[in-house]
Amino acid sequence: MVASDPSITIFGDWGTSRLRLYLRQGKSVLDRRDGPGIGSLTASPEQTFLDLVGDWREAGPETILLCGMVGSRNGWVEAPYAPCPADAKAISDRLVKVEAQGLTVSIVPGLSCTNPLGGPDVMRGEETQILGALALNPELKTGRHLLAMPGTHTKWVVVEDGAIASFLTAPVGETFAVLREHSILAKAAAGDAPATPEGFDLGLSRITEKGAALLPHLLFETRSRQLIDGLPKADAMGFLSGLLIGADAAGAAGWFGQLGKVALIGAPALNALYAKAIKAAGGDSFEIDGDAAVLAGLSSLSSSITRDAHVLA
Repeated sequence: MVASDPSITIFGDWGTSRLRLYLRQGKSVLDRRDGPGIGSLTASPEQTFLDLVGDWREAGPETILLCGMVGSRNGWVEAPYAPCPADAKAISDRLVKVEAQGLTVSIVPGLSCTNPLGGPDVMRGEETQILGALALNPELKTGRHLLAMPGTHTKWVVVEDGAIASFLTAPVGETFAVLREHSILAKAAAGDAPATPEGFDLGLSRITEKGAALLPHLLFETRSRQLIDGLPKADAMGFLSGLLIGADAAGAAGWFGQLGKVALIGAPALNALYAKAIKAAGGDSFEIDGDAAVLAGLSSLSSSITRDAHVLA
């Protein structure tokens, strides 16, 4: 039996579409492996994980920590949502542990809240990125701040004195994909070129001019501008993206008040689009890399596990 090494950890970000695993010693990444997301597994989550870590077991990892959809009802084991407000301790206290051939795997819970519109809301995986953002940017731990997490289901998150107070979800990426693939809006012209920046700027300007409340009416311009103005399809897809992201940012400004300086956590390309939309809505922003935030958040939770173990010992 390999002796455990407290400096060796395995961290994982296991979402619906992909799995990213990291073997670390202290803060250094020794190796990285990618695998299928929870939504595309051909074997059980446990077997998929064990197959991927393989020879990593020889390093004797003491802590194994996974976040994301691995803790959903469709994942390895359900890690029930922790209620907001929640800080790092509240989240670490609700870690769910599962045994896998002698390895103890801790799974991070998601969060639930009553959102600013008075409805129920949930997140799973983003909470770890938020903890990482706080670790990477200590100024976010004091006072009230707004964070935006662009993606399939964009999250707007209010952090107060280091705790996640509430959040609001907008399925912007999913809406764009559905409209692009399954609506008549994208069928006026042939071609599948990527959405253009010029089209995005045009859509954003229409939202800025007319207001987010008119989004349902402005959406049809995605088709009519192709038919009447000869707008190329790539520009039209950019236009659609500009409308949706612009309306999302304008809506956030409506319920949060002045946007101020928003922390953007996500992929660089999507962050850049949201930065434009936030500026158009009267705010400012700065970027935090999503992958770096995940690792920093898992490190923060891992430290909590280690401290608790020392206290119990």
